[in-house]
Amino acid sequence: MIPQENFLMQYLPILLFLGIAGVLATVMSLVPFVIGKLKPDSQKLSPYECGFDAFDDARHKFDVRFYLVAILFIIFDLEVAFLFPWAVSLGQIGLFGFWSMIVFLGVLTVGLVYEWNKGALDWE
Repeated sequence: MIPQENFLMQYLPILLFLGIAGVLATVMSLVPFVIGKLKPDSQKLSPYECGFDAFDDARHKFDVRFYLVAILFIIFDLEVAFLFPWAVSLGQIGLFGFWSMIVFLGVLTVGLVYEWNKGALDWE
């Protein structure tokens, strides 16, 4: 059986890490208020919505390109999320895992080319 004091000493690095993280988070949250310039003007105080001026009617339709760009971002963000574990385990999964990911990337590339050809990425 491990003595009680030895058992608690094993958690010391974790407590130090949490303490340092808390101090850094607090400092990084407070420093901008201390050294930042607070000079509000009409541009800084104006509302910002989706890249164009604010409007009165809440039921005004948005351009579908905003949604297409958001969907593309989610797709390629998820692609990166799948690439990290794949790269780490590539030595163990062998050629089957390699070619499976190549097929996955190919499908995403076909989707990107389709969106590009349809003009979803053209901004006017």
